Amino acid sequence: MRIAMIGAKGLPSLHPVGGGIETHVENLSRQLVARGHDVTIYVRRYANPQGKKTFKGMRLITLSSWYRKHFDTISHTLISSIHAVTEPYDIIHYHGVGPSTLAWIPRIFKRDARVIVTFHSRDQFHEKWGLFARLYLALGEWTAVKIPHATTVTSHALQLFCRKMFNIDTVYVPNGVNPPKRIPKKGLLKKFKLTSGKYFLCLARLVPHKAQDDAINAFKKLKTTDKLAIVGSASFDDADYAEKLEKLAIKDKRVIFTGHQSGEILKQLIAHSRALVHPSRSEGLSISVLEAMSYGRIVVMSDIPENLELIDHAGISYPLGNVDSLNYAMQWVLDDPVAAKERGDRGKRIIERLYSWEAVSKRMEQVYTGKLSNQYAIETHRQAKATVR
Repeated sequence: MRIAMIGAKGLPSLHPVGGGIETHVENLSRQLVARGHDVTIYVRRYANPQGKKTFKGMRLITLSSWYRKHFDTISHTLISSIHAVTEPYDIIHYHGVGPSTLAWIPRIFKRDARVIVTFHSRDQFHEKWGLFARLYLALGEWTAVKIPHATTVTSHALQLFCRKMFNIDTVYVPNGVNPPKRIPKKGLLKKFKLTSGKYFLCLARLVPHKAQDDAINAFKKLKTTDKLAIVGSASFDDADYAEKLEKLAIKDKRVIFTGHQSGEILKQLIAHSRALVHPSRSEGLSISVLEAMSYGRIVVMSDIPENLELIDHAGISYPLGNVDSLNYAMQWVLDDPVAAKERGDRGKRIIERLYSWEAVSKRMEQVYTGKLSNQYAIETHRQAKATVR
């Protein structure tokens, strides 16, 4: 099949940019290429400064965008959609509720293509958005399920939301990871003066809804020589939040900001952490959590539904926004390393069984061909409901 991906800023392995959607698109596309499909990814000019036209078997179409907080994504999606209807694609796949508002373009002008939307998360609740943007993203939730031939969701919680809010059955296709075949070395940790097993890890973009401020405030109350590694960078419209985090930690030398990391050093940071701290206020299905679990790291996470459906006694949750409870959970990890390791090992087994990118790509391939459709979603609705409960 000839497949087009629209909605990602770029590819994280090609240029440091983006978050979960970009990681999802890159890994899914790699697997689809390996399965013999022709995959084209529409990327933004600032995310491909070298102007590469291919990357590891994937074709890249680099187009401009209006580089402003409220217009970057939608302007690039518009230009990409117009370009896509002139190409011989079999599948046009939109990622995110914002880009889905323009999925009508290929539905009208490219009727021989199958249009798919992946509902990654409820973006309207991300704290950086104002009223107009929230209303537009709320519209995007409607278009994500009403316009495409099929809608996929990354969590059972989102699947239930779409059923309850719009009376639409969607197809559950989660995020994934590449389960590690070995534990990576730890030599690169020296760059940040970190010691294996002696630091908590916070891995996410520096944006308000990821709530790194809760992690810092909870960590500062711990009496420990362990450190807190904040791994991630701010996008161009979130610099104020990054400055806020640095001010919070300015008097605590145990808090280390590494900036955006990828490749081998990121693997080492995850694999040798004591635990992943994930205080997020809004998620789809966190790839950071999946990656930490794949290395057997215990995850301390907020109790939003999208997080809870991953745990299955493999991590520890706390009430969203409750810094004292987060502090208590982190202290528990320090006080009972044996129990923490047992939960981490359980999480690793869950990942190996259910969340490999290979399995995800096979499932998405069935969505593309229509073998997994809304009819299938109806049959799995009860299972999703039971999972979230």
